[in-house]
Amino acid sequence: MRPYEVVTIFNPGLESEEAYDAQIGRFVSLVTDHGGEIVNVEKWGRRRLAYEIKGLTEGYYVVMQFNAQPAVAAELERVLKITDTVVRHLLVRLEDN
Repeated sequence: MRPYEVVTIFNPGLESEEAYDAQIGRFVSLVTDHGGEIVNVEKWGRRRLAYEIKGLTEGYYVVMQFNAQPAVAAELERVLKITDTVVRHLLVRLEDN
């Protein structure tokens, strides 16, 4: 398994913290259901964007580190691309230690 990190910016218009937790849980379960393991999930919360994205000036940031096979990372990226509440994401492979 390889280490990955994904930074996700969610639409700040979700109604509650539980709605963000549900979205995060969906991505966590995608990784774990395919044999990956979650190392860390950090909620950075609502922050101002450096520039406007899709008409938004704020976003809800979440950073997740996980270990998984490359196919799992590709599937996570595919799901992130088609999820309406995700404004922007960046998935990178970390160096092996």
